Amino acid sequence: MSTISGSAAIVGIGATEFSKDSGRSELQLAAEAVRTALADADLEPSDVDGLVTFTMDNNTETAVARELGIPELSFFSRIHYGGGAACATVQQAAMAVATGMAEVVVCYRAFNERSGSRFGQVQSAAASAPTSAGLDNSWSYPAGVATPGAQVAMFARRYMHVYGASSADFGRVAVADRKHAATNPNAWFYQRPITLADHQASRWITEPLRLLDCCQESDGGVAIVVTSPERAADLPHPPAVVAAAAQGSGADQFTMTSYYRDDLAALPEMGVVARKLWQQAGIGPREIQVGILYDHFTPFVLVQLEELGFCARGEAKDFIADGAIELGGRLPLNTHGGQLGEAYIHGMNGIAEAVRQIRGTAINQVDDVRHVLVTAGTGVPTSGLVVSAVS
Repeated sequence: MSTISGSAAIVGIGATEFSKDSGRSELQLAAEAVRTALADADLEPSDVDGLVTFTMDNNTETAVARELGIPELSFFSRIHYGGGAACATVQQAAMAVATGMAEVVVCYRAFNERSGSRFGQVQSAAASAPTSAGLDNSWSYPAGVATPGAQVAMFARRYMHVYGASSADFGRVAVADRKHAATNPNAWFYQRPITLADHQASRWITEPLRLLDCCQESDGGVAIVVTSPERAADLPHPPAVVAAAAQGSGADQFTMTSYYRDDLAALPEMGVVARKLWQQAGIGPREIQVGILYDHFTPFVLVQLEELGFCARGEAKDFIADGAIELGGRLPLNTHGGQLGEAYIHGMNGIAEAVRQIRGTAINQVDDVRHVLVTAGTGVPTSGLVVSAVS
């Protein structure tokens, strides 16, 4: 099988502060994040010849290039499906580098998601747009299933019914994330851990999801610099080698809940990603020291553990019951605090944390990290990465 494994590496990471009101434009946030990432890699804007972002990002590649003084672009790309695009931006960058389409590619995502357009609100236009997505939404919106929370609640209720999971099981994910965020000065919820009792006392958003099952709304930007391992050898930080990168979409895929599947309590698109990642990287779940799993809603973290092969179907509640996903556990998750605790930047801040773990510079550093797994948004066509230390 042809693969890009080992043909590209992440050499720079950068971010703005994470806030609820940035006080500046999304273009400014993007430019700041990219500039910081390039400085981290000891590269100049003139070194960049590729840019990748999300179709949902409001900052065009040419605008970012102008702001930074990037003279020419030989590669630019955008990935669809919201948070599902996160890891795929790095995949696209790695493919460009591996094939010689570009030498230095920057992936970026920047938005004012709290002070500007809020994704979690009802978007009535989404059900009337003259597009295939508008047609899909027109079936569920009139029934009141018109927000990501409402859509995921249906999935979560089915998962609870089939496998006996409880709200407290979901809450253990939130507690772990907030515990890690509490020691991370860059996290919005720095020094603000929660208990399981806090989770259980938080108000309902849409049953069975409580407030503390749902990720934040954040303003901010994150950027990732990708180049060849050969060039990385001359740069200041240990590279995070792209050992595997994959996208996945399952049968009868919809957004956010795929109503017409035989199994409504599964995420087969993540199963597609998992098979591709393990095949490319030549390792399996047992070789992963840290997991950065997309945590926009806690139930999806449990199902990801199952789809990725860390435990059998329906057994994630038991897998996490003994602190396995906290520091010191057998699979620490979201050591930066995740999107529940650090910030919701559509998963890009999770990729940056994976790089820090490989470098050995994370606030909540895990010992002897060789391989980190990162996933992108669930409930949508998605993507994933395995980043590794240099052998």
